[in-house]
Amino acid sequence: MNIYVLMKRTFDTEEKIQIDQGQINEDGAEFIINPYDEYAIEEALQLKEEHGGEITVVTVGEEESEKELRTALAMGCDKAVLINVEDDLEESDQYTVSSILYHFLKDREFDIILGGNVAIDGGSGQVAPRLAELLEIPCITTITKLTVNGNEVEAERDAEGDLEIIETSLPLIVTAQQGLNEPRYPSLPGIMKAKKKPLEELELDDLDLDEEEVAPKTKTIERFLPPEKEAGKILEGDPEQQATDLVSLLRSEAKVI
Repeated sequence: MNIYVLMKRTFDTEEKIQIDQGQINEDGAEFIINPYDEYAIEEALQLKEEHGGEITVVTVGEEESEKELRTALAMGCDKAVLINVEDDLEESDQYTVSSILYHFLKDREFDIILGGNVAIDGGSGQVAPRLAELLEIPCITTITKLTVNGNEVEAERDAEGDLEIIETSLPLIVTAQQGLNEPRYPSLPGIMKAKKKPLEELELDDLDLDEEEVAPKTKTIERFLPPEKEAGKILEGDPEQQATDLVSLLRSEAKVI
C-alpha cells in the first residue's frame, strides 16, 4: 500500500503568541507537528502494520520544517519530502498549498492520502478537500475510525456531534479527527533510524511551477489577539432578584436577548 501523509509545522500549542506590527513574532517560539497531523501519521503507521507498504510524509514549508519531518520518520514513516517555498513565496494560503501538493502527487502512485482535520494555526480545513478535488478522488473529513479491506473502505466521521458511516473505495483522501487513535512517541531506535531515512527537498522549479501559478488567492489584512476576558459578575439577592438582574444584564450589556 502506497501511503502519503500531509504534514504541517505549527506553533507549539503551549506557546503564547505574540503579535508585532501585525505579524506573528516567531523569535524563540517552539514549533511542532500539527497535532491533528499526528493522528494522520499514527493511522498511516497502523495501516502499514496491517497491510504492508510504504509511508511518505510530505510538507510544504521552509527549511526549518526538516525537524518535524525527522520526527515523523522517527515515529515510523519511511520517507519524507520537503517542498521548500522559502525563497519563492512570501505568502501562501490554502489554494497555494493544495496546488503545490497536487503537482507533487498527480503523477505518483498512491492508495491513500491522510492529513489532519485542521491545522491549529489556520483552522480552515481546506487543503485536503481542495487536493481531493484536483486529484478527482473521494475525500472523507474528520474521521474517527478507518477500516480498509482490499480496495474497499469504511470510515466513521464526526458530523457535528453525530456519527456518519461512509463506504467508498481507494484511492482516497481522509482527514483525521481527535479520537481516531493515540499517536505514538518516537522511540530511541526510531530516532536513530530516522537520521538515515531519505528526506528529499524539492522547490517549485522541480514541480514545473512558478510563483504566479500558485500565488495565494486570499490576503491577510490584519492579525490581532482576542480581547482579554473581563471579570465576571456575582449577582446578589434572592433567586427572584438574581433572575431579574440576569435578564437585565443579558439585554443591556451582553445584548443577547
